[in-house]
Amino acid sequence: MARADKAAAVAELTTAFRDCSAAVLTEYRGLTVAELKELRRSLAGNATYSVVKNTLSKIAAREAGLDALEPLLEGPSAIAFISGDPVEVAKGLRAFNREHPLLVIKGGVLDGATISADDIKKLADLESREVLLAKLAGGFAAPATQLAHVLAAPLRQLAQVLGALAAKAEADPNWAGSGAAHGGDGASATDPQPETPAGSEAPAAEAEVPAIEAETPAEADTPAAPEAPAAPEPSTTEETDGVADAPLEN
Repeated sequence: MARADKAAAVAELTTAFRDCSAAVLTEYRGLTVAELKELRRSLAGNATYSVVKNTLSKIAAREAGLDALEPLLEGPSAIAFISGDPVEVAKGLRAFNREHPLLVIKGGVLDGATISADDIKKLADLESREVLLAKLAGGFAAPATQLAHVLAAPLRQLAQVLGALAAKAEADPNWAGSGAAHGGDGASATDPQPETPAGSEAPAAEAEVPAIEAETPAEADTPAAPEAPAAPEPSTTEETDGVADAPLEN
């Protein structure tokens, strides 16, 4: 490969390392071209699977600040540059490895941090981004659904009460009118009063009291007592020992 071509390849790999959210390094020794194409198709939409040269990939990894990937670049290497959901890529690589054990997952990098082959297997056990978002959306919607149910409960109870009253009124048409006419106390002011049997006296509480009481006979026949004479007014001249004070002589 010419120097210019090598420089272009290194620049392309460096850009791929920098732009991807994660990268998984694999060894494809023993896989056919058709199997590699099948793997590329299974990862399409989330990652680009490319066969690389180790020497050029090491240079690109160093320029991208991923020196920890250099020990993994041994043997026939291919890299999955992930631009989508890393979980889906990990699941796809694991599923392909189950049918094609010759594919070896060596490790990779996720958000700038180096991950091992075991880490990638654990990543494959996680739920996908779409499933997590669906659960999150369901969690947000649950309180609103519960609130609507709580608010609707009093309305349902009121409807049940009104329905029961309507059914009772329909079964007994006189029931609805009797309650309103009696004012709720079971007796109406216009109800007829029981008649008093003939020959019996009216209750004492209902007997009329005469407006003017009769005069007592003793008070009418007794003449008025004569008025007592007025007491004499006391004299203005003071008396001493029965003798009036004589005028003083000059």
